[in-house]
Amino acid sequence: AQAVPAALLPADAGDGAVPGALLRQDEQLELLERLDFVVRNIVELRKEVEELRNSLQELAVEIVGEVRSHLEETQRVARRRKFPFSRERSDSTGSSSIYFTASSGNANTDDGESEGGYTTANAESDYDRESERESEDEVSCDTVRTMRRDSLDLVPEDESPLLPDSSLEEGLGQLLEQADRLHSGDERDKREGFQLLLNNKLAYAGQQEFLWRLARARCDMWELTEDADERRSYAAEGKEELELALQKWDQSAECHQWFAILCGQVSEHESIPKRIQAGYVFKEHIDKAIALKPQEPQLYYLLGRWCYQVAHLGWLEKRTVSALFEAPPTATVQDALQNFLRVEELSPGFSKAGRVYIAKCYRDLGNASAAVLWMNLASELPGNTKE
Repeated sequence: AQAVPAALLPADAGDGAVPGALLRQDEQLELLERLDFVVRNIVELRKEVEELRNSLQELAVEIVGEVRSHLEETQRVARRRKFPFSRERSDSTGSSSIYFTASSGNANTDDGESEGGYTTANAESDYDRESERESEDEVSCDTVRTMRRDSLDLVPEDESPLLPDSSLEEGLGQLLEQADRLHSGDERDKREGFQLLLNNKLAYAGQQEFLWRLARARCDMWELTEDADERRSYAAEGKEELELALQKWDQSAECHQWFAILCGQVSEHESIPKRIQAGYVFKEHIDKAIALKPQEPQLYYLLGRWCYQVAHLGWLEKRTVSALFEAPPTATVQDALQNFLRVEELSPGFSKAGRVYIAKCYRDLGNASAAVLWMNLASELPGNTKE
């Protein structure tokens, strides 16, 4: 009786009147369901408005940061072009790589050390410093007039403003080799690898092999970082970089692969409809990567994960998919199992997590003995990742 709104009471009822059963039980249940539906929608709307407000604030901070970063990089390039002859830097700076700068972003000192951590052959004269300040002022005005040049714009491969072609190619080869080694290491190595690539973005931003490795490093940082805002930033920046890269290198399996992964990482911070939409994009680019590189086991592992998640969509997700999309994604546990077994076929023991998923698939299909077998096989592999 207390659940019946006061508006449903008879007009002549006094303050002490007890509301009668004016609605049938099924009508009361229907009314309560509608009220519950309205309340849930209001709560979700409030959350989305709050997320939008936070996103706008973060976007404003990000734009200011990128403008400042680009201005600093432009000034750094101007200085290097003006003083092209530098002393050879020794390895005593503590850096583990020849590509690291000893002191990134520091102002010039009187002993002639430049911002990039190199020492010029001769200390700057007063005239040189005055000319440099004028050059920086021109660069600053130029930057303000154009707001900012997008830091993700791809530099043509035949442009190498700082290094000759031969030096660029040789340095790139050494850089990529070191980045791959660090990516395969522990948490400290992965952080070092990300910083290594970030420090060299200005020189190699127009190289396909460099860009997808930088995106991979951003994925590493996403996994290593606990802060939600930082994770969102790593994933969003990597996704934006590879969007531009795919406009130029649509036949790169690695670009498609890491773009798909970054789409999935970005969607983890978004609403259910956006996560579902990201799932479509993920599947599209993984399929393209498999078509370009059909012998890569990691691609089948990722496709298996997608199939497994689609097969286990909850009731709310399924209703949302049916409401928003004409052709909902379909996949079964059997589809997921076939992809995980394909990984083992191409590279036995490729992934500890892959074997665990094989066990989960067999468990879901009711084959307990096979599930136990694959869990035992998974336990034999080392676990060197959080996953």
